[in-house]
Amino acid sequence: MAESTIQQHPLAGWDKPELDLSSADWHSSSRGQGDVQIAFVEGFIAMRNSGRPESPSLIFTPAEWGAFVSGAREGEFDLT
Repeated sequence: MAESTIQQHPLAGWDKPELDLSSADWHSSSRGQGDVQIAFVEGFIAMRNSGRPESPSLIFTPAEWGAFVSGAREGEFDLT
């Protein structure tokens, strides 16, 4: 199989540090049925796909996380 030619570059204006998530304490939903896990690391919130934990994680500031959670509670991301 050929090597991937995709390179990841930080986005312009990216103000979040490279976090070491190798020892993060990942948490699933309280029901344990979700595909998403979160971890609190160095003042940031990391979110990953539990089915593919090797995939890149999303990193949120506390303010961004608050806006995301509020939007989710209000149905902003409902696809149905």
